[in-house]
Amino acid sequence: MVHLGYRVGVMIMFMGEYHHNIDVKGRLIVPAKFREHLGDTFVLTRGLDQCLFGYPLDEWKQIEKKLRALPLTKKDARAFTRFFFSGAIECEIDKQGRINIATPLMQYAKLEKECVVLGVSNRIEIWSKEIWNEYFAQSEESFAEIAENMIDFDI
Repeated sequence: MVHLGYRVGVMIMFMGEYHHNIDVKGRLIVPAKFREHLGDTFVLTRGLDQCLFGYPLDEWKQIEKKLRALPLTKKDARAFTRFFFSGAIECEIDKQGRINIATPLMQYAKLEKECVVLGVSNRIEIWSKEIWNEYFAQSEESFAEIAENMIDFDI
């Protein structure tokens, strides 16, 4: 596996897959390669597919600006913004490289012990190992089809 987090111009890119256990106090080690680009404080929130998304503060500000521009009159825009922001917390990385994950976020992502921390371009994702393995197995089966559909996005 490639385990990197690096700057591309001013944009940060996270890549790789790491496996860590969450302790009884709800603390999880953030991989060292990710810590250096997340900074001492970053934002963690509910993500899609029952995982958590973590963003460096600069990236979070850009997302916040885009979501703020969504029309308040659109039900889906209100629902997504509400979902995304209501779960958001600022996480501080301690001297041992750990973060405390709030109970509602742990419950949302079903984090109990074994976790997978992924680098996914501009964010990190935190998954329950069990949910990640199920998601990966399902996605792996249809990866060729997914890739074919991405052709419309010039990828």
